[in-house]
Amino acid sequence: MSYEVNKTDEQWRTELSPEEYAVLRKAGTERPFTGEYTDVTTEGVYACRACGAELFRSDTKFESHCGWPSFYDPADTDAVELIEDRSMGMVRVEVRCARCGSHLGHVFEGEGYGTPTDQRYCINSISLKLAPKE
Repeated sequence: MSYEVNKTDEQWRTELSPEEYAVLRKAGTERPFTGEYTDVTTEGVYACRACGAELFRSDTKFESHCGWPSFYDPADTDAVELIEDRSMGMVRVEVRCARCGSHLGHVFEGEGYGTPTDQRYCINSISLKLAPKE
């Protein structure tokens, strides 16, 4: 797939820390309850750590107690792309940044959270960078 931000693997390795690279470019997952944004309630915009694209806003972040930051809706439906993920012996929906293709996490539906969309975008903190509201 072609993305607006298109870099070689070597460029990504140079620009990202090994931990960021493992999650963003190799679809890894950070350990639950370890990410810097898991319990953050600061108002602002969450952008892709790899390319800076606006992905989520704090007003859609909610407490899911799952170990990763959870949002019920992206900032814009075109901000993320959703891809069927059949890894790990199950069917899930992977969430990627639509601008650079970086792995963000997964989205789940029908879990019973009282959100307007009945969705939980379960996103790795290391995939995000928070720009606090001024």
